[in-house]
Amino acid sequence: MDVELLILVAMGLSVAMAGAWGVQRATGLSGWIDAIWSLAVGLGGITATLFANGEFGRRMAILVLIAAWAARLASHIGSRTHGGGEDPRYAKFIEEWGNSAGWRLFLFLQIQALAAFILVLAVYLAAANDTPFPGLLDGFAILVAIVALAGEAISDGQLARFRHMPTARTEVCEVGLWGYSRHPNYFFEWLFWCAWPLFALTASAWTWAALLAPTLMYWLLVHVSGIPPLEEHMLRSRGDKFRALQKRVNAFFPGPRRHGELP
Repeated sequence: MDVELLILVAMGLSVAMAGAWGVQRATGLSGWIDAIWSLAVGLGGITATLFANGEFGRRMAILVLIAAWAARLASHIGSRTHGGGEDPRYAKFIEEWGNSAGWRLFLFLQIQALAAFILVLAVYLAAANDTPFPGLLDGFAILVAIVALAGEAISDGQLARFRHMPTARTEVCEVGLWGYSRHPNYFFEWLFWCAWPLFALTASAWTWAALLAPTLMYWLLVHVSGIPPLEEHMLRSRGDKFRALQKRVNAFFPGPRRHGELP
């Protein structure tokens, strides 16, 4: 394991999130935080991949996948933020923090830098795998990553089109994949990070650390900064309509609707 490389990547992620803090303070738009975070993870993953000592073919596949993930997610969040309103999740945090919002947000974003490092570590461990490529797990990993990228892009596109409908301010989204999961974009984001242990796992004990990436992403999305604050916002803004949606549509994993058919 190249410890010096990982230390440099960790420092870069910390600086990037300090920059994200400065952008949020200057613009008042917290959506730029997630766009910068996505780019930072992508650049960290690309750097780790380029300097890892793994098998060349695997490293190139990994580089393409992590670059595609970062470019798509950052551009999507950036376009949504440009000319849009404040992210309700961050807005709630900042409101609760009051006069201490500035320094507490800075610390919060440094925690995000640590989370980003755990994700980049999984990418590095995958790229450092020097077993012959392609193997069975490599094929499965590529399939999982492509399905995840496509699913998240489709989910985001469906939600974006719904938001342009006249009824979007008062109704809940149940179009397409949103009829089978209340947060299909989060599900596919988590699924993407499930690909990296598949790329990484060998007999080496270090490679098992790649499992931290999907574990962390699931915890963050389902229990911390993803679903809980967003659903709290939806309950405040949509009330009984969203409560009814909670009863008939799974929160995270796509599955059969429990009551009623698709509208």
